[in-house]
Amino acid sequence: MENQLLRNKYYLYITEFFSGMAIMAVELGASRLLAPYFSSSQIVWTIIIGTIMIAMALGNVSGGRSADRDPDPVKLYRRIIIAALWIAAIPLLGKYIIVGITGLLIVAVSTNFLIIAAFCACMVIFVYPLFLLGTVTPSLVKYTTDNLEDNGKVVGTLGAFNTIGSILGTFLPTFVTIPAVGTAVTFLIFSGTLLLIGILFFLFQKKGKKLIVTAVVFFTACSVFGNSDSFAFWEDDLTYEGESVYNYLQVKDSPERTILSTNVLFGVQSVYEKKDTLTSMYYDYALAAPAMSGSVADGKHASLLILGMGTGTYAAQCRRYYPGMSISGVEIDGKITELAKEYFRMPEDTPVTEYDGRAYLNVDQGMYDVIMVDAYQDITIPFQMSSREFFTLVREHLNPDGVMIVNMNLHTGDRGSINEYLQDTIASVFPEVYTVDVDGSTNRELFALQTAGGPEKLAAYADQAENRELANLLKRIGGHLIRYEGGSHIFTDDQAPVELMGMKAIDYMIREEIGYYKELYREKGLGGLLEEM
Repeated sequence: MENQLLRNKYYLYITEFFSGMAIMAVELGASRLLAPYFSSSQIVWTIIIGTIMIAMALGNVSGGRSADRDPDPVKLYRRIIIAALWIAAIPLLGKYIIVGITGLLIVAVSTNFLIIAAFCACMVIFVYPLFLLGTVTPSLVKYTTDNLEDNGKVVGTLGAFNTIGSILGTFLPTFVTIPAVGTAVTFLIFSGTLLLIGILFFLFQKKGKKLIVTAVVFFTACSVFGNSDSFAFWEDDLTYEGESVYNYLQVKDSPERTILSTNVLFGVQSVYEKKDTLTSMYYDYALAAPAMSGSVADGKHASLLILGMGTGTYAAQCRRYYPGMSISGVEIDGKITELAKEYFRMPEDTPVTEYDGRAYLNVDQGMYDVIMVDAYQDITIPFQMSSREFFTLVREHLNPDGVMIVNMNLHTGDRGSINEYLQDTIASVFPEVYTVDVDGSTNRELFALQTAGGPEKLAAYADQAENRELANLLKRIGGHLIRYEGGSHIFTDDQAPVELMGMKAIDYMIREEIGYYKELYREKGLGGLLEEM
């Protein structure tokens, strides 16, 4: 039986195909598993790719030595089954491992917390199964090569099957399985495929009955229980939890407000206040931008473009306090727009284009009085919307007396911080730049103008505004505006290390937030910490 299987080789090529597919699917699944906790930045992707490459390299070496020492395909297919079962267990255990590692490191690590936590999570969850899958190719080369005359052809064919499988393993999760059934089921689909490859081999060999039964029972248990927990498994009051092509999405609803988050550990992306009042968040401070523009100052209806529409909180605020304003938005994640209409009462007549903000400006012919840049979600800042070239593009879409408002949500006050770079970059494009810190948060609002007189227009509008709530707010903002003088820290399309700087800012915030708990841990140990929490 074994010799016939090895001679016909087709099953070995199929094994290579599905092995390559599973490796890429796991890599993409890893990014979606980690993103709700650590973001989907280039740094996290680098950690994922790096750890997987380490695992594959070690697997290649080990697989080659094992195949030379004991060329028995039974051992290879046993490893494939073990890898498949490990991958099947990731949806069941992965979230708990991530949170456990985060909890341990948060009291032990002072710098580069997210980088270290993401790396440790990757090492624990993904290295072993991908190490096992790394043994597949060198083992199959050993089994499929009969002589030196056609070994190039055979190895090339194996490589082709692996590559084609990898291509499908790249596209299917991104465009089919993750949007349709989620990350957990995606892991189960591809692990189940690997498991089937291994089981069919043992059935053909008429051996390994205990292994087959154990594998089927374990996989079934993972399928039943691994798809039941949410990413934020400690939350019991979520109104909605799901995934889109771009984000993990979480909606919380309370009598006072509805909140959208794209990260389970840090940050809130959008808030809808159910009372028709100010939100006490950065959206209120951004209401100063229309009052600083020439159109509103002249009593005209201003035009507003929001890059990073989210759930439309700022649009709703502007519509409430500046009646008649023309508002349009751009949001790359169409699922967020759907949630905005379902849970956040975003008006149906507010046009929202599903597009990347910068790409939209490249094709848009419109001119605006106010452009809001609010695409910096949670702990991730897209580099293409932080460079001098991008802000130049924004300026070209503003009327001469228009205003760009930028929400910066990683304010730390450190020299050389990401906010200082953003402010210097913007100041290199706009001659008039003002900032104001949002009380009780890490947000800072930046107002950029092409002409002088913005604060004076703000003060004049506040004096004559009929809505006293808005007037008092604008006066308070005007009293805290700080003129910003640009420096030499400039982001460009060629060099904008926003992910690294963002991680440093998060480290700073974590140190500030958990300093008390670290001190408690040092004084009373783990028991005292758990009792306090």
